[in-house]
Amino acid sequence: MDFTAERKAMVDSQVRVNDVTDRAIHLAMMAVPREKFCAPDRAFAAYSEESVMIAGERRLMPARDVARRLQAADAREGEKALAIAAPYAAALLARMGVSVTAQESDEAVFAVVGEALSEAGVTTVVAPLAQPSGEGWDLIISEGGVESLPESWGAALRPGGRIVVVERRGAIGKAALYVQTREGLSRRELFDSSPAVLAELKPAPTFAL
Repeated sequence: MDFTAERKAMVDSQVRVNDVTDRAIHLAMMAVPREKFCAPDRAFAAYSEESVMIAGERRLMPARDVARRLQAADAREGEKALAIAAPYAAALLARMGVSVTAQESDEAVFAVVGEALSEAGVTTVVAPLAQPSGEGWDLIISEGGVESLPESWGAALRPGGRIVVVERRGAIGKAALYVQTREGLSRRELFDSSPAVLAELKPAPTFAL
């Protein structure tokens, strides 16, 4: 399979047509080997429009949704970003000149994508997803869904820092952009998106007596 041709076709047929106009994103997606961010036996499906298995319950988000998140994030060269459960986005941001740390709670994910992240110049850390590694981030991005934004993620931003995440409580989720202002976090809805909610960030069930 000619993955170079597949990358170009993906950008032309999935990214540009979904109003992603940022050329830096196009160039990054044509350079980063997406097939290295899913289970090896699923590499043939890496450039499809489906969510493809990485490891366990984790899936590689469709390219169009990653691209739309990145465009909303408005990442700038020289910024520092924390990619929580977002290895493909981490590699793309690094290609765009951002200093990136990829955080996962399951080492099995890094067993699949760790080599590609190292080649991209991304730092990796294993830690619970509800506990961002470090602080003072310009950007936090996730490819997984959450039912509601963890407060700890907002607390890890610098003033003016952004979070792009999907909040999902039903069949259809909403991508949202949060910005850390002097008055607290502002929120703006972006578009519909439906990644699976990250299992460890699901609220514990409550039982009525």
